[in-house]
Amino acid sequence: MKEKIEKLKKLCNSFQSNIKEYKNNKYDEANTRVDFIDKFFECLDWDVRNNSNYAESYREVVREDKVIIEGKPKAPDYSFRIGGVRKFFLEAKKPSVNIKDEIEPAFQIRRYGYTAKLPLSILTDFEEFAIYDTRIKPEKTDKASVGRIFYCTYEEYEKHFEFIYNTFSKEAIYKGSFDKYIIENKNKKGSSEVDKEFLSLIEDWRESLAKNLAIKNKNLDIFSLNNSVQLIIDRIIFLRIAEDRNMEKYGLLADTSTNKEVYKNLNKIFLKANDKYNSGLFKPEKWISDLDIDDKVFQNIIKSLYYPDCPYELSVLPIEILGNIYEQFLGKTIRLTPSHQAKVEEKEEVRKAGGVYYTPQYIVHYIVQNTIGEKLKDVDLYNHPKLTVLDPACGSGSFLVGAYSFLLDKYLESYTDKKRLDKSLKNGSVYQVSQNAYRLSIEIKQNILLHHIFGVDIDSQAVEVTKLSLLLKLMEDENSESADRLFKHSDIKLLPDLHNNIKCGNSLIGSDFYEEKDLSLFGKTELRKVNTFDWEKEFVDVFNEGGFDCVIGNPPYVRQETLGEEFKLYAKDHFKATFAGTADLYVYFIEKGLSLLKKDGFYSIIVANKWMRANYGEALRKFLKSKRIFEIIDFGDLPVFKSATTYPCIIKLNNDKPQNIKTVQVKDLDFGSLQELVKKEAYKVDWKSLDDKGWSLSNQKESALLEKIKKAGIPLGEYVEGEIYRGVVTGLNEAFVIDEETKDRLIKEDKKSEQILKPYLRGRDIQRYSIISNSLWLIFTLRNTDISKYPAIEKHLNKFKQSLMPGVKGGRAAGSYPWFALQSSPSFEDELNKKKLFYQQLLIEQRLLTMKLDILEMIKLLLLLQQT
Repeated sequence: MKEKIEKLKKLCNSFQSNIKEYKNNKYDEANTRVDFIDKFFECLDWDVRNNSNYAESYREVVREDKVIIEGKPKAPDYSFRIGGVRKFFLEAKKPSVNIKDEIEPAFQIRRYGYTAKLPLSILTDFEEFAIYDTRIKPEKTDKASVGRIFYCTYEEYEKHFEFIYNTFSKEAIYKGSFDKYIIENKNKKGSSEVDKEFLSLIEDWRESLAKNLAIKNKNLDIFSLNNSVQLIIDRIIFLRIAEDRNMEKYGLLADTSTNKEVYKNLNKIFLKANDKYNSGLFKPEKWISDLDIDDKVFQNIIKSLYYPDCPYELSVLPIEILGNIYEQFLGKTIRLTPSHQAKVEEKEEVRKAGGVYYTPQYIVHYIVQNTIGEKLKDVDLYNHPKLTVLDPACGSGSFLVGAYSFLLDKYLESYTDKKRLDKSLKNGSVYQVSQNAYRLSIEIKQNILLHHIFGVDIDSQAVEVTKLSLLLKLMEDENSESADRLFKHSDIKLLPDLHNNIKCGNSLIGSDFYEEKDLSLFGKTELRKVNTFDWEKEFVDVFNEGGFDCVIGNPPYVRQETLGEEFKLYAKDHFKATFAGTADLYVYFIEKGLSLLKKDGFYSIIVANKWMRANYGEALRKFLKSKRIFEIIDFGDLPVFKSATTYPCIIKLNNDKPQNIKTVQVKDLDFGSLQELVKKEAYKVDWKSLDDKGWSLSNQKESALLEKIKKAGIPLGEYVEGEIYRGVVTGLNEAFVIDEETKDRLIKEDKKSEQILKPYLRGRDIQRYSIISNSLWLIFTLRNTDISKYPAIEKHLNKFKQSLMPGVKGGRAAGSYPWFALQSSPSFEDELNKKKLFYQQLLIEQRLLTMKLDILEMIKLLLLLQQT
């Protein structure tokens, strides 16, 4: 440390001795970087000049050449990374700039950090050093001090060096000090996440476009309305990002909004973009270009994308974050009222699934690395192997973008290998961007995308978003120079057309669904909803080679109650190995995924773990025991997906013969690397020991203890004489589960209400020796309840009547129960005064509680009644 401080002191003395010269306006930023800032961060152990010769994707510090467009810089000067992952940005200024008080430099670094979803970033001219919390949304009126959490001058560097080193050095990041500092400075006023804010922005665009289109274009049906809104938004976002990446002239879109007939002007730009990019995104369609849309709608949209109204710097917006935004965006749809008014609402399948679940990046990286990475071991990418990667439910494309990104890195490593670098440069496969830094040519990136990446989704809008995400990934690091280079040497367009790679269809239902049915009886809406898909016809070349090499993804979370009888009849005939009447949709995705795979391929997904224990999973368990399961990583009830408990696990398998299974039970999410955690915690489970009635993935020590307990104790089934009951299923908790205040109000309105109000217990309220008081009550209306005797209850439930109706669109599951009754009421009402044993159905560490209270419980609780 002393040696580093001495180096820093010499640097500060050098600055001090010539401070007048350095603060002269003629001393520029480039010199400041070379003379002082680079050396400062070398004192923090960063390999600023890439002396280690790391591949471009793994170099520690990425230094950008400053690009000035319309007087505004378009990229941060430095990006500091660990393992290719951005940790913080640094924006450099010349010493004549007033870092402490000038608004523009502070706003600039905050825009970069906020858009890239980085918690901290640095602004410095060496004379001054400022750290900003870039989780706080930047506003054009903010003073330079807003979001600033640390400030010092070069004269104070020695005094603060320990803090700076222990927070921003390479070692500090590896040791977790950087992350600790982030947590300590969390929850500052004004904190918000860029994905939520940007989502809100494009949702506003959708609403204004949809309402205006519906009013002014009465011939538009609901399908065309949704598609046109989505396409217009996609085109605008693409072009605005292209501007910030210097692929298009800055202000291209803004210029269209200054005159009348904005949409007509935009269509001219779209036509030029089609000639330039040729990707299908801008393919002219007369019905879309003929739409009538008010100028004001576009003027507001475009204005929100430019400084000073826009807090985002789209050149640094990670495609993965844009994918997250779009995943949430696709969770809603536009519907038309009878008077042709547009309304935006949550999709029915999303509402029933409890929301949209976007896969975290560390899960995507793990699955990609352990499937594609495994397939590429000992493979020479220079010869372009025939590797095909599929996501059969690709959504917004998060897994495919992850796979494409991984392949780009691996190809770059291969092309820039010392033995091949000269050849790669000569034939134009790569080009040099700075010392020891190279990038793949656009042609090579196109070939990788077209030859390796494939996806299918039932939602046509999701398919278009996946294409957009992949094209934006391809355009990363490109600019006007690389575009000009391509046009000079080739007639290839900037972007490929992905219609043969990313397709729209139902991954589980083929055209034989309509066999022996009269197609003329099915309307367009019904045909689009089913959206049959024949794999071997759609991907002829892939199946001529025996199938896909890797199948990855996150199958949709669709519960069996919503699947419908027609689908279940089809599934019974087409998924014979795994079919169960109560199986959720992911079960069939597992069987289908394996059928699409080459014999030596890899199939890996993140999916609910319920199949390991649930009754409906028995057929799937038997089926999987005949396959080679490489690993199961069980996350239990950990919140892998934000704001949802989905009990996920990662499973990796193929069609080989079974062997012992590598298993990990993840205890918490506080790990640096999932890869390292698996290496450290994994143990083997003998596949032959797995019981078809339910799989236990216990390690040897736990299994031995279990055997000991079995010999010493009374089996649970014997203790309760086989009587295990399921708790109440309301079908709509929002209506039937009420708080204390509502309970008191209902009783005050009608004293008889008390007769059918019961204390309500959820799985999460169960502790080992007690319950957590939740002050919740259940409206206990059974099928034979005379609701007219309880007017206050009837009035309360009536507010939810449409959603409570059984078997109708937007209502509860079909059944013979009346609208006001619980969907599934217990058959053991007369036994509730007995002693009970409660336990949570889905939990790694089981908690049990015996009680003798009149309490009813939620679906995630099972109830056992002692028969004595």
